[in-house]
Amino acid sequence: MNPAKNASELSKGLGELKPYFLRAAGLSLVASLLVVAPSAYMLEVYDRVVNSRSHMTLAMLTLAVLGAFLMMEVLEWARGQLMHQASMALDQRLSGRIFNALFESNLRRPSGSSAQPMNDFRTVREFLNNPVLIACMEAPVSLVFLILVFAVSPVLGWSTVVAALVQTLIAWLNQTSTQPPLLAANRSAIAAQQYADGSLRNAQVIESMGMLRDIHRRWMEKQREFLNLQAVASDAGGAFQASSKLLQNVTSSGLLGLGAWLLLRGELNGGSAMMIVASILGGRVLAPLVQIVSQWQAVVNVRDAWTRLDQMLTALPVHPPSMALPAPHGALAVENVMAAAPGSQIPILKGIAFTLQPGEVLAVVGPSASGKTTLARLLVGLWPAASGKVRLDGVDVFSWNKAELGPHIGYLPQGVELFEGTLAENISRFGEIEPAKVEAAARAVGLHETIMELPKGYDSPVGRDGAILSGGQRQRVGLARALYGDPVFVVLDEPNSSLDESGDAALASAIAQLKSRGTTFVVMTHRTSVLSVADKMLILQDGQNRAFGPRDEVLAALAKAIAPQQAQQPPVPVSALATRT
Repeated sequence: MNPAKNASELSKGLGELKPYFLRAAGLSLVASLLVVAPSAYMLEVYDRVVNSRSHMTLAMLTLAVLGAFLMMEVLEWARGQLMHQASMALDQRLSGRIFNALFESNLRRPSGSSAQPMNDFRTVREFLNNPVLIACMEAPVSLVFLILVFAVSPVLGWSTVVAALVQTLIAWLNQTSTQPPLLAANRSAIAAQQYADGSLRNAQVIESMGMLRDIHRRWMEKQREFLNLQAVASDAGGAFQASSKLLQNVTSSGLLGLGAWLLLRGELNGGSAMMIVASILGGRVLAPLVQIVSQWQAVVNVRDAWTRLDQMLTALPVHPPSMALPAPHGALAVENVMAAAPGSQIPILKGIAFTLQPGEVLAVVGPSASGKTTLARLLVGLWPAASGKVRLDGVDVFSWNKAELGPHIGYLPQGVELFEGTLAENISRFGEIEPAKVEAAARAVGLHETIMELPKGYDSPVGRDGAILSGGQRQRVGLARALYGDPVFVVLDEPNSSLDESGDAALASAIAQLKSRGTTFVVMTHRTSVLSVADKMLILQDGQNRAFGPRDEVLAALAKAIAPQQAQQPPVPVSALATRT
């Protein structure tokens, strides 16, 4: 079995950075050796300059150490540039893939939408410049320093080994004691951030109904939980960091004292200067371990982020390329569809079946929670069916490549979402703007005159989420976007919920116009204005097909079924007729 074949996408992406890591490790090796330059300078000044009283020797030694400092800074700068290039290469390799996986994840779990995976990827990417990773690159030099300490004296060498083992024990204790609260704190921080984001998205509702105090209280509870867990981890981590630095200082001074004792016994190789050398080198042996202990929270954060990213990418693998399909003509077949919300086992649609020919208009009516919005999502391939298929020209809509199918589809969801940009960009779906097509779509829904009254016309920005537009204007822009480019199949979910009478008339006219050119429509509605252009009707109730057929036949059957009750009750809207049958 080849381990590389079974490696995760993240591991493969990181493996492609190996050349960067090798070059950075080489620079780290040289830079770490230059760290001893100040100590060498000090020894040479005490030995050569003080004894010889030579100004030239002092000047040359000073120039040499300054050169070493300059070289060390250049090497560290070059290493930083290399790791920055590595992070950019990782971003280029995986950012698009993670964005697509995040998009697919949010499609499957609409209520659980979160940008956390992008934050996790940033954590992984930024870790490439973290001191912990640099310390790991410098670790081989510590072995060189340890060998030199052994050369001075085996006693000093073994003493350094013992200190290193104790330092390793401190690192292990730090990991075992801080990891659980740090992981819990990270989860609490994510939950608190998501709650705050949700609250900000609904700021108008919170303000209008005086909910701010209670919302703030709940957010503070989540925030306090996060802070308490972080405090527990910080207390433990702080104690171990202090212990780690204390051990490093004690080791340096202890080696100096032990070296002096060995010198007095005549057991120190190299003379008195070597006790200072051994003390400095012993401290450098422990430096990488001290760095790891002090930066352990970053290690836990990146490991947690890596795990979440890896789980998401594994759960949402890359879709293999599919054969290009011919453009659809609008023949729709819904084959005994059973469907539930993603992640739920509770069926919403139960055995829905019908067919439409190109150019036919279907009006879907029914009471609230009858399954109209779920059906709309299935028809455009947003949600999969638990059983059965939705086919457009014989092809499963859910499995059809949306980049290929999208230009032939129009969709207006119940909650209209506009994106920050201009009116023209939103109507043209943020593709290449073709002014004639943009204007035609706007005219079709009666929006052109309104747009032309704006100072910038079609170049007017809509603001975040279309905030500068009224509800009716947002809906008309969404309608224009759905009809842009004369799609062959259009699904409209409550398209006239925010429209006035003129908007209703424009919508009916637009449907009739595109219908004449062969566009198939499915319109979920509570209002009767669309019925005038509908060819067929589908009555949904409790997720089941209560009636389907030509519009006039379905209306006649409904009228006949409720005729005995009409004499005693006021007229009811079409959407409520299903509850009377």
